[in-house]
Amino acid sequence: MSFTTSFTVDQTPRQVFDAFNDVRGWWSEEVVHSGDEFEYHYEELHRCRMRITESVPGRKVSWLVLENHFDFTRDKTEWVGTTITFEIAEKDGKTEARFTHHGLVPEYECFDVCHKAWTFYVGTSLRELITTGEGQPNRRSVLPAELAG
Repeated sequence: MSFTTSFTVDQTPRQVFDAFNDVRGWWSEEVVHSGDEFEYHYEELHRCRMRITESVPGRKVSWLVLENHFDFTRDKTEWVGTTITFEIAEKDGKTEARFTHHGLVPEYECFDVCHKAWTFYVGTSLRELITTGEGQPNRRSVLPAELAG
């Protein structure tokens, strides 16, 4: 069972799509884009490189994890080859956003930490970026208070 989380907002599918693609606005200000790829890092704890493999405005975005490194797992290949999808649908006059990290499974050593992190970054930071215009991304190597400790 892969990790999935979803929420519903009053904003339009296009506004939700645009916010999700503003990765610096909800995940980390230190994300570096290069064409259809981007790199994320948080100190030496986590680094990854993603490729955007699908982008349908107002509907869906997919990423493929090309490289990944956690400094806290024995298996350094966790996440590599997994996909992340962000699907958007209109539902009862609102917009539903569904995030799935396909392949992020409970058997992974990182699962508990990753579950907690994605729940915060998607369920809190991205949602706030969509609804208020201000997310809670990592800022200059400072982890949000909700994830510290």
